[in-house]
Amino acid sequence: MNGRCACGATAYRLNDSPLFVHCCHCRWCQRETGSAFVLNAMIETAKVELTEGRTVEVLTPSESGRGQRIHRCPTCHVALWSHYPGAGPKFAFVRVGTLADPDACPPDVHIFTESKQPWVSLPDGVPAFAQFYDRDSLWPAGALARRARVLAQG
Repeated sequence: MNGRCACGATAYRLNDSPLFVHCCHCRWCQRETGSAFVLNAMIETAKVELTEGRTVEVLTPSESGRGQRIHRCPTCHVALWSHYPGAGPKFAFVRVGTLADPDACPPDVHIFTESKQPWVSLPDGVPAFAQFYDRDSLWPAGALARRARVLAQG
């Protein structure tokens, strides 16, 4: 999968499929994006390849108080992916809207729906949680194995 910022100065490629796709409805994501939710495709950072330009890393406040590190195009400042403290720098949360084909990454789960906008309708058949969820019970075995391999690398 390929993606880019709005101005085209920064482009990237995902060299594998995402582990899991979150649609987050928390107030922090709403504030940060200026939208009703954010759609993040989680993938190993080592599988995100810059193919054009560079990113700048911006430490942005978060509800946890630990912030998140957002990689943005230095020209147009579009957010391309983040590193959240809970997952650390080994995992990137790629903004699905920056992919050339965002339709290829529908959400696997809706999270923090307790604060979703009331006019947003969630689709049937996609798990939804008021806050977060239990990864081991929801992720496919292959994604769990990939995650475990990365964490075992130390």
